[in-house]
Amino acid sequence: MSASSPAPTSTAPQTVAPAPASVASSLAIGPHLVSPPVVLAPMAGITNAPFRTLCREFSGGKGLFVSEMITTRALVERNEKTMQLIQFGETERPRSIQLYGVDPATVGKAVRMIVDEDLADHIDLNFGCPVPKVTRKGGGSALPYKRNLLRAILREAVSGAGELPVTIKMRKGIDDDHTTYLDAGRIAVEEGVTAVALHGRTAAQHYSGTADWDAIARLKEHVTEIPVLGNGDIWSAADAVRMMAETGCDGVVVGRGCLGRPWLFGDLVAAFEGTGAPAAPTLREVADVMVRHARLLGEWIGDEARGVIDFRKHVAWYLKGFSVGSDLRRSLAITSSLAELREQLDTLHLDQPWPVGADGPRGRTSGRDRVVLPDGWLNDPWDCAGVAPEAELDTSGG
Repeated sequence: MSASSPAPTSTAPQTVAPAPASVASSLAIGPHLVSPPVVLAPMAGITNAPFRTLCREFSGGKGLFVSEMITTRALVERNEKTMQLIQFGETERPRSIQLYGVDPATVGKAVRMIVDEDLADHIDLNFGCPVPKVTRKGGGSALPYKRNLLRAILREAVSGAGELPVTIKMRKGIDDDHTTYLDAGRIAVEEGVTAVALHGRTAAQHYSGTADWDAIARLKEHVTEIPVLGNGDIWSAADAVRMMAETGCDGVVVGRGCLGRPWLFGDLVAAFEGTGAPAAPTLREVADVMVRHARLLGEWIGDEARGVIDFRKHVAWYLKGFSVGSDLRRSLAITSSLAELREQLDTLHLDQPWPVGADGPRGRTSGRDRVVLPDGWLNDPWDCAGVAPEAELDTSGG
């Protein structure tokens, strides 16, 4: 299975019911029509240009594929690595950038830079990162607790964006006793945000437990003026359809479910268009995609060995559920050339069918008992005190 020809024929088609008529088949993000209403979630070190290329090829170019998160301070300072991360392929339209910032003025500068230099067609803002080194400084999923600071950031972003649509991605809140998503959704509407996406977990949950789809439904009932997108526990096309049917949300954001499975976007297109899911790939077809992914990374980085090294993090996700010995798994995770990667993959029993249960959870599943916050952070939800610059780190999640 090559990414440019994503419909394998060697295994039986998956039985995924088409989306019911009550589920929307498209989503408007400002002037951009996203059909089907499916968005690739930004993930640091994952959703770079090579991975977006694979996902877009499998989907036939349908859907919205967001860059990995860009910090506003690094963008304004024209950090070399950051400037590479905001490069899009010639066929990527709309060009979608996710920004993360904690200072209204810096966010405004970054957004105006994007507009003035025509760097993107859509801007998403990240308020969902649960990483302790971010929340302990008041950033990420801790920030929406300070309602007026959130409002100030959104106001600067929307004002600076002009005609570019601005969306936000957030979590339910800090923990079950300090939820923020309903207030944040209302503030987003009032400040002119185009759409909101909710990951149905708190920062305290991190990626553990089960996503609260009921919270997505409540946000949809609370915010009727703009589209609401749902995120969390979408492991298959059927999950995406079910989320929209159960919550009434206007679209879905897919993150960990596509790790090692860029062809999931082909399944999603088929489910929403009612064409029947493509056949599940064999290990041989998965191996072909793995090599292509590594090759694209090398071309993007400009160095084959560095591309293969960067690809190592994906190996376990691609091979999940397949019968692969532990020694070979370890060996694949230390390859440093395309030839070595191909040679080792060819030693596998490549005719293995797609494993039963491999569509389930993947990626991080950790949780935390509490969220690390600045001293006194919870004392006043309306206090607009600034957030320490150290909260703006190159990390993502949400």
